[in-house]
Amino acid sequence: MPFGNTHNKFKLNYKPEEEYPDLSKHNNHMAKVLTLDLYKKLRDKETPSGFTLDDVIQTGVDNPGHPFIMTVGCVAGDEESYEVFKELFDPIISDRHGGYKPTDKHKTDLNHENLKGGDDLDPHYVLSSRVRTGRSIKGYTLPPHCSRGERRAVEKLSVEALNSLTGEFKGKYYPLKSMTEKEQQQLIDDHFLFDKPVSPLLLASGMARDWPDARGIWHNDNKSFLVWVNEEDHLRVISMEKGGNMKEVFRRFCVGLQKIEEML
Repeated sequence: MPFGNTHNKFKLNYKPEEEYPDLSKHNNHMAKVLTLDLYKKLRDKETPSGFTLDDVIQTGVDNPGHPFIMTVGCVAGDEESYEVFKELFDPIISDRHGGYKPTDKHKTDLNHENLKGGDDLDPHYVLSSRVRTGRSIKGYTLPPHCSRGERRAVEKLSVEALNSLTGEFKGKYYPLKSMTEKEQQQLIDDHFLFDKPVSPLLLASGMARDWPDARGIWHNDNKSFLVWVNEEDHLRVISMEKGGNMKEVFRRFCVGLQKIEEML
């Protein structure tokens, strides 16, 4: 469980063979990579915030997966997880993402003017368009590992940034824990509301702890730019509108996302 690095030290009283999980019936990327030798090598390590190997793999241990559906089977608790446990994460990421290497760099282009086409999708087939992404805020641990205070700090920082937006991005924040029935119904009608995670994968990772504390939804007045706070990521940023003008949706997405990053 999160912030249980003392229990990790207690586990070292037992031999690695006694602590190594039975993965014989598992079908996930973690189970393919985590050998007993690798478990021996990594099990006494932890990140500066206290995330351990057993925290990383717990969701994959608890959820064997489906014979025909390969799941990932692990989570990162913070930015440092990818370095401390790189011998586990690197091959999993490579396997999951078609040979993506530690030296590879993801190419990002947030200049919406470079988008070719997208403004003439057939309205007979396209009812609505949306672009979305997840964002993590540097310096804070990730949702599987964060404390209540840290999650609330992410919410406070995010809401301050979002509430400072102006023009087409001016909007309002709706915290889940203090939402009125009318606000809740309106967000349901707008297809904005998200609910407590019920997936065994998410529950095993610790993502649903303290629900709905420090979770909420922000959207602009036009209901075309939406941010989920502390759902599965620190932030989920969504641009959307009726119809098939993807070019406009992408423009709003790029401009809004860059404004949020500047404010943060």
